[in-house]
Amino acid sequence: MFSGIIGKKLGMTRFVQESGEVVSVTAVEVKPCVVAQVKSKEKDGYTAIQLASKEVKNINSPERGHLKDLGNFSYLREFRVGDVEDVHRGDKIDCSFLERGDLVDIKGLTKGKGFAGTIKRHHFHRGPKTHGQSDRERAPGSIGGTTFPGKVLKGKRMAGHLGNRQMTLRNATVVQSDPDRDLLLLKGSVPGANGGLLIIRKAGI
Repeated sequence: MFSGIIGKKLGMTRFVQESGEVVSVTAVEVKPCVVAQVKSKEKDGYTAIQLASKEVKNINSPERGHLKDLGNFSYLREFRVGDVEDVHRGDKIDCSFLERGDLVDIKGLTKGKGFAGTIKRHHFHRGPKTHGQSDRERAPGSIGGTTFPGKVLKGKRMAGHLGNRQMTLRNATVVQSDPDRDLLLLKGSVPGANGGLLIIRKAGI
């Protein structure tokens, strides 16, 4: 029934499987989310549930009215589902619908790294350190043409802002799902810094 949940990245560690194999995993805190709204095909044109997470002290007036009698939450995210007949406003959803071996898509905000050059941002090669130059080995080189069109084309790979953008990692494997401890272990690394918001959905939905 449920297709996703809201989580918080805790960090990376190692996990020893039953076979003795050691795998690198990312620990994600997935506290039970509250159903803030249920959308139906008759009223909204599609079926979905809106989940609320991260309880806070204060929210603005429109959010307070939307979350009336549920509490104050910082995050609201919508998940498409096929059937909403058994879901009601105020229900709580944990990570029990995810099992070991399931594939999930993880959406998060990557680490912001500020202004970066072409070597760090696009993995360019550096130039020679000798033959008359002493401070140009990390320069990008020529960026435009002297003939038609005689300008720098849009999309040219150049220095600029790196990171701090939304990214989706697809088909990550669930190594362990522990609803009792509000913990989810995912194989490998996931986007974002420790403490960052993660949207976890079942792959293919």
